[in-house]
Amino acid sequence: MAQQHTHEEAVETVKDLIKDIKVAMMTTVVDGKPVSRPMQTQETEFDGDLWFVTLKETDKYDEIASNPTVNLAYAGKSYVSVSGTAEFMEDLERKKKYWNPIFDKMLETSYDDPNVVLIKVTPETAEYWESGNTLKTVKKFAQKLTSKDSVDDNDGELNDTVDFNKPNK
Repeated sequence: MAQQHTHEEAVETVKDLIKDIKVAMMTTVVDGKPVSRPMQTQETEFDGDLWFVTLKETDKYDEIASNPTVNLAYAGKSYVSVSGTAEFMEDLERKKKYWNPIFDKMLETSYDDPNVVLIKVTPETAEYWESGNTLKTVKKFAQKLTSKDSVDDNDGELNDTVDFNKPNK
């Protein structure tokens, strides 16, 4: 159950949790089924929106155009699942700012190619799990799968949901 957070608190929480995680698994919906692929989150001061670079001539572009509901999964010291709405942006200055020389090779083009487009994801909710100890989290999960007895879920792990749409108090 989500705790009450202001928009600013939600942004700060997610910002702190994903700051060192460079790649998210972006999930789109195709014919009612989820499809995921890795996407590099663009390094920018997180203000509540997440940015990605892609090409228009891709399945992901068509999928988002058809259904803009997406999920972003981040895994590192924390695990964060962000649900939101994606939209395409044609901002040439922002494309130049986010462009990385690796994209020249990976996408075989340059930032000013009209086929390059930005994906802006506006989060609606984010659920996160903080453990501080990944091995401990995996061990606890294995215990849950193999034990007939109840396993204490609150032993060093924090799980919460923040809602980006809550009005400020």
